[in-house]
Amino acid sequence: MAEHRSMQRGALLDAARSLLSEGGTEALTFPALAERTGLARSSVYEYFRSRAAVVEELCEVDFPVWAAEVSAAMENAESAEGKVEAYVRRQLALVGDRRHRAVVAISASELDAGAREKIRAAHGGLIAMIVEALEELGHEQPRMAAMLLQGIVDAAVRRIELGVAEQPESITEAAVAMALRGVRG
Repeated sequence: MAEHRSMQRGALLDAARSLLSEGGTEALTFPALAERTGLARSSVYEYFRSRAAVVEELCEVDFPVWAAEVSAAMENAESAEGKVEAYVRRQLALVGDRRHRAVVAISASELDAGAREKIRAAHGGLIAMIVEALEELGHEQPRMAAMLLQGIVDAAVRRIELGVAEQPESITEAAVAMALRGVRG
């Protein structure tokens, strides 16, 4: 029975990811979750008491996975500059990933405190890593630089998601070049 419940829960989270990546947080409704999973709407409530609870669990599950991928890419880099490049490249490489799109949709929405806290914690880990790399590069205000660097990444993510302008590769190269030129100061 427990195994069945965890499968259902997994199916619901997966349906939530799809809905979020297709239509943002407005698309994430209990009727839509029920329809996607073939469960009765009342069953959805057995697993999650609210939309916020679904979002919070997704944050708990997906954000750390996503952050761990970026962090692993950074750890493989030889130099501080390589870490900065890996930080930008890996985040942009994850754009097409449904999990990432769901995370982005969640980040853009009005979140309850619990979900916000989980996102902040996962993001905080990434920011801490990049701050360290920026300190190694001799940056005078590594924390501020880290926030601005993330701004470049976020803008590139939005640009890639528009899917109309340039190829994702050229957006990635431009973002990497700006990031590296910027952090060299």
